[in-house]
This record gives sequence, structure tokens and C-alpha cells, in this order.
Amino acid sequence: MALVVPPPNDKKRVKVYELRHNDWFDRGTGFCTGRVVGDESKIYVESEDQPERTLLETRITKDDGYQKQQDTLIVWTESTGTDMALSFQEAEGCAAIWEFVSQVQQQLMHMAGPDDALSDDAMDNFSNPLALPRPELSNLDDIASLMRTVIATPQGRDSLSKLVISEDYIRKLVPIVTMAEDLESLDDLHHLCNIMKMLVLLNDTQIIEHVVTDDVVMGVVGALEYDPDFPTHKANHRRYLRDRSKFKEVVPIQDLAIKKKIHSTWRLLYLKDVVLARILDDPTFSVLNSLIFFNQVDIVSHLQGNTAFLEELFGIIDDPSAAHARKKDAVSFIQTCCAIAKNIQAPGRQTLYANFIQNGLLRVINFALLNGDSSIRVAGTDILVAMIDHDASMVRAYIFRSIQDNKRPLTDTLIELLLIEKDLGVKAQAADAIKVLLEPQQPPPPPNAETMARNSNNADFLSKVRSNAAPANPQIDSFIQNFYDNSASKLFRPLKDLEKRRPIVSLTFQEVSLFQHLIEILMFLIRYHLFRSKIFIFQEGLPARIAQLLACQHKHLQLTALKFFRTCIGLQDDYYIQQMTKNFLFEPILNIVYNTMPRDNLLNSVCLELFEFVKRENVKAVIMHVVENYREKLEAISYVDTFQSLILRYDQMQGYNADAETTLFNQDQDGTSHRTSVNGNQRWHGVKEMDAAEEAYFNTSDDEDELANKKVASKRPSLSNGVSPVARSLVDYPDDEEEPLEGNVGVKERVPIERMNAQAADENARSRIPVASTPPLERLSEKRRREEDDEEDELGKLSTTKRRSSSVSSISSGVSMGSNSGNVLRRKKGFMSNGKESTGSNDKIKISLAGTTSADGEGK
Repeated sequence: MALVVPPPNDKKRVKVYELRHNDWFDRGTGFCTGRVVGDESKIYVESEDQPERTLLETRITKDDGYQKQQDTLIVWTESTGTDMALSFQEAEGCAAIWEFVSQVQQQLMHMAGPDDALSDDAMDNFSNPLALPRPELSNLDDIASLMRTVIATPQGRDSLSKLVISEDYIRKLVPIVTMAEDLESLDDLHHLCNIMKMLVLLNDTQIIEHVVTDDVVMGVVGALEYDPDFPTHKANHRRYLRDRSKFKEVVPIQDLAIKKKIHSTWRLLYLKDVVLARILDDPTFSVLNSLIFFNQVDIVSHLQGNTAFLEELFGIIDDPSAAHARKKDAVSFIQTCCAIAKNIQAPGRQTLYANFIQNGLLRVINFALLNGDSSIRVAGTDILVAMIDHDASMVRAYIFRSIQDNKRPLTDTLIELLLIEKDLGVKAQAADAIKVLLEPQQPPPPPNAETMARNSNNADFLSKVRSNAAPANPQIDSFIQNFYDNSASKLFRPLKDLEKRRPIVSLTFQEVSLFQHLIEILMFLIRYHLFRSKIFIFQEGLPARIAQLLACQHKHLQLTALKFFRTCIGLQDDYYIQQMTKNFLFEPILNIVYNTMPRDNLLNSVCLELFEFVKRENVKAVIMHVVENYREKLEAISYVDTFQSLILRYDQMQGYNADAETTLFNQDQDGTSHRTSVNGNQRWHGVKEMDAAEEAYFNTSDDEDELANKKVASKRPSLSNGVSPVARSLVDYPDDEEEPLEGNVGVKERVPIERMNAQAADENARSRIPVASTPPLERLSEKRRREEDDEEDELGKLSTTKRRSSSVSSISSGVSMGSNSGNVLRRKKGFMSNGKESTGSNDKIKISLAGTTSADGEGK
């Protein structure tokens, strides 16, 4: 025959499977090809290990029920009734073989003529060709075999579904179950179980709805109790459905259709979760879920629209004469409704909660949370959590109204439940509810936002972050502030009471769980309430109490406490770090490292990660505190290099600080002056940039400096006294660079002693005269300059070291006396601040001050 497409010639790697006794048997791995041999199209699989061996040779027919599942699997049923499967290594190979099979089947259908290609709708006009044997004990084996053959093809499944529904076949099988049990015929019961499984797995909605009806469900479930996979065991599904699943009407439901849906939904849930859980396939699972979902929507829609029903239901809680058991049933019914509401659409869920709140749902929650019955408390927390998950703002609004009306808010009830509840599940739900209610409307600020603003030197950074956030809700802010004012102290009282329990020897399991939840709530507050939580936490002294828990014997509680400190350090907030260093809270963390080393357990690893973060982020305050106080302990921890790196970082910081704290005029102890080249003659970035005058100083030659200094010196004002600085300098040197050097003793001997004494005496006399009344004496200044020009000639001959180094002593003397020309002083400071020169010792400066005072009161 002529094929539409040629068969694939390239070999596809594949595994061949055969179904044997409800289990897939692996025939082997080989290469699959499609071939046309004469008028027949076949699929061949040759063995990978033995090419001459054929793993599979099957002829393609038009009614073998080939199915492609997923992307790499093809399944079908041989004419002998054997189920086969090909699992391809690649999806492309599976697609090629499937295309070949599809083209062959289409051509076979076309060649067979129009009668064989009739659709299912056309077949409905003819008599049903499928017929099942009568439902009797003697025919059960034949019925199971025929069904197994029919359901192998989609057409057969559809035909079988129509037959079962039209003939009400399941209802006819139900009495056979009782007969087989009476006869204790285990084989017949196994056949009935297989028949019921095949009928349910047809994925027909009408069949499944019929299975859970009142007069059929017990027979079907009874047959499913005898599973042939477990021949020596029998389930008790009927006993559970009859005895333990009692339908309780807290308030009578008048609509019989809704009551029937409630029963059917419960049975469907039991079938899905218990009876058929092991054998369910995806299509059947989807059909069951769809039926359950639509039934639940109908039930909820009826209840929320029945005003009289809701009033009577919620009135039970407020009725003092109602029995405790009835109130418990009412809370359980509301809990079931809220659980169902989780699966319905948002508009229907919103309407349900609105109607419940209008009728007093929050009063029910208060009643349940404070009840002595643990089952009622569990139901109450489930209702509250479901409601908060749906809309937390609705619960906050109710709490806010209670606060305004001076009533006890729901948060206080939750806090009390968290503190006294022994059920760990209820504790966890109460803690989660508190966190959700305290969550602000806007998201938390980005991590390290303040640090990013500080490091970027951008004062507007943090304000921009806050301005971009959503505007705060005044009601939420008032609610949160009320929590910190009235409820927070009560919530964290157990942590604060730890101060009286030193040391912590033993904790009960309930206490450990409570402390763990409280620390997690604290971490939540730190992340979401940056400023309020900061003040509250350290006013109450909670970090020191949490540090006490690091010494307890419960590892998971120690990990939670370490997580708290890691959160505080991760914020890189100066206030948190200051409080931790002030209270020496790093000591217990280091003790854990010291006691657990060198074991690589979780506790030790968390501590190491904390200090690694400190090292990586260079948190200087923590590094200095830890090294200064625990250096010996850090040096003893040598199995990791984290702490040695902290010590090295600290030493580098100290070296940097020592350089920064030295005087501007750094002098050597040996009295020699020298130039220092820093960073390749580049400016040191730790000092501010030079101004224009400093730049001009470096660009000016020595000769130009001498001329400039002479011009400036003639305009310098005088000094009012020997201590206070004024606009004039004490010494009017024409050139500071030609002073005598420290190492030149002969220079001092050349200075006339008589003239120096006269100048000092005249300086003392003039220092008592006010500055305003003593204008500069021009002739005396000119005479002094001529004398000093002669001295410069003699001093220049004796100078053997660098000329510019002496300018430092001149500047330092001018600074100590409080005066110098503004431009000259700035140039000298800029020169020295860049690390380009060093000077002699302080002794030289003192000598030059004492011996260079002129007669007219101007310092040289």
C-alpha cells in the first residue's frame, strides 16, 4: 500500500515493557524502527547488546488502541490482549514513531471503508454491540475478563460506560457482594473488587456520582474491602462510614438537595483519600476533585444566603443556656465552612466571610481561643488563621474598633493563648497570627538601607527610599503603636523574667517552644518595625536575656537565639551594634565556638558564619570590640582563619588610626629630615583635596617663593601679646626656607647673642601695647630686613641639608604662636598634609622660637 509518509529509517533508542500480572516487565533495551513489509506496517525493536536478537515485532492495526502518554511513551494492546509499552530515550524519537503509527492507522481506516469509520454518535443509532454477562456469581470471572479487554481502547471505555449507566449494572452487582460474603467465597470477592475498580477508573462523572448514592455506596465500598493485592487482609470501610462518620446537624438544614450534597461530598473525599488512594490515576483524581469542588460551592452558596440559618448558628455561642457540646459542634461546623472556603473562588469566599463577620464570627473566635477544651481552641485558631489569610485588614479593623471602645482586643487574647497554651500546634498558629496582624501595609525597607546611605555619602538616599514606599495607613500605625504601648511588654514578659533564672539549668519543652516563638516574633519586629522595635527591645533589655539562652542545653533554641543576633548584625545598625558591644553579648557566642570546635556541626557553623559576615562587611565596631576584649581566645581558635583575619584587620585598623592621629608635622627621632613618597607620589586619599593656593604652591619654584614671601612679609600685622593670635605673625622672615637646620650646631653660634637678647627684650615690651595703637614701623623693618639679608648669605654657606625641610619649623612656630599669613600657612599645611616632607625634632622648634624674636615684636 502507498503510505503518506515513509517510515523512519534512523533507529530510536527505546525500552520495551510488557504488562505481566499487573506489573510492567522490562524486556530489554534496543533500537526501534518502523518498517513496511509487503502490505503490512510493523514496528521492530532490535536488541542493543545482541543486534541479531529481536525484542519486539508487532503489526500495526487500526484498532489496537495506540496511545501516546507524556512525551516519551507509547502504549497499546496486542491482539492477544497483552499490554505493551515503548519508553523512548528522547522525545523526538517517540514523536517520529508515533507519527508513523498515526499515518498507518489513518490509511487503514480509509481503506476499510466508511462503515468502519462511523463516529460514536452514528453508532448510537444502531444497537449497542457490547453486552456484559448477567451479574451472577458464576459469571464474575467472565465479566472481569471482558471488562479488562474492553477498557483497553477509548472506544471500548466509552461503550462500557454507556452500558453500565443504561442498564444500571452497578446496582445489580451490589447484592452479589453480600452473597459472596455469606458464602465466604474469597475468589468471587476478589473478582468483585477488580470489577468495581475498573468501573470507578472509567473516569465517568455519572458513574462516580452514582457510586456515592445512599443505596449503592455501601455495596461498592464493601467490594473494595477485599483487595486481591492483599489477600490476607480486609479493610473496614463500611464500618467507618456507618459508625464514625455520623452526620450532625447543629442547625437543621431544610433543603434536602443540599443535605444530599453534603453526604455525597463526604463520601467522595473518603473514596479519594482512603479507599482509592493507592490506585488513583491522574484523570480519576481530577474527576473526583471536580465533583468535590462543585458540591462545596453549592453548599457554601446555600449557607451564606440563608440568613435565618446563620443567625441561629451564631446565636448558639451567645446563648448562655446552650449546652457545651452544642457550642462545640457549632464551632466545628464554622471551622469546616472556613476550610471549605479556602478552595472556592475569591468572590464567594469574600461573601462568606462578610456574612460570617456580620453575624459575629469574631465573637466565636474569642470564645474558642479562651475555652478550656483544647479541641475548641484548635478549631478557633484554624478559623482565625483562615480569616487572616483571606483578609488581615478585616481583622485589624475589628481589633481597632475594640481598642476605641475600650474592649479587650483580639491581640491580647492571642498573646494569652500563646503564653499559656500547651498544644504546640496552637502555639505555632497563635504566633503566626500575631505576626500577620502586626505586618505593616508597606513592605519592609531594603536590607542595610541606612548603611547604604551612609556609605554612599548621600544624605537623601534614605529619604528617597522612604518617599517611594506606599503611604502608611493611619489605622494600622495606631494599631501597631497600641501594641507597643500596651501589649508588647506582656508578650515578652517570659523573656524578661529570665533575668531571675541565672544560670538556666533546665527548661520544659513548652518553655523552649515559647521562647523560640518569641524570638521569631522579635526578629519579625526588627525587620518590619525598624524604629519602634529598636526602642522597645533595648528598653526591655531583651538581647541580654536572649544571650542567656545561648547557654541552654537545647540546640534548636540556641540556633534561634543565634539567628536573632545574626539578624541584628545583618542590619548593620549602629544602635544594635553599640548595645551588643556595650553588654558584651559576643562573649557567649565566642564561648559556643570555643566549646564546639573543631566539630563541624550546625551550631558551630552558624557562629562562624556570623563572624565571617563581620569580617566580610568590615563591621569595625564589632571587630574592635571582639579583638580588644577576647584577643587571647581568638588566637586560640586556629582551625579556621576567620578569627586570625579579624585580628589582622584590627591591627591594620590600629595602624591606620595611629597614622591619622599623629601631628601634622611628623618628625623623626634621629633628627634627620627626609622626603617620603606615598602611593607612587600620588596624593594620600585620607586627606582632603588641595585648594587652589596649595596647587599654586607646588607649581611655584623656590626663587618665586622667596620673592612672594618678601612681598607678604612687608604687609604682616603685629601681635597684641605673647599668647593670643592676631592677623600678623610674630616673625617676618623674607624666606622661611633658609633657616638654620637642626643638625647644624654652628648655625646657632653664628647668631649674635647680643642682638637676640635685645630683640627678646623689645618683644616683651611691645607685647603689652595694644595692636590697634602700634602701627608698623617701616624704617625699622627695612633696617631689620637688610640685617637679615646679610645673615642669609652666611647661613646659606653653612646649609648642607635640604632647604625646604626647615620651613616646617617655621610654620610650626607660627602656628604655636597663633599667627602667620593666611596664604603662606595654607600652602605649608597642604604640603605637609600630603606626606611629602618630614622635619626635625621638637627641640629645634623650641630653640628657633626662643632665639628668633626681633626687636619690634615680630617673630621670625
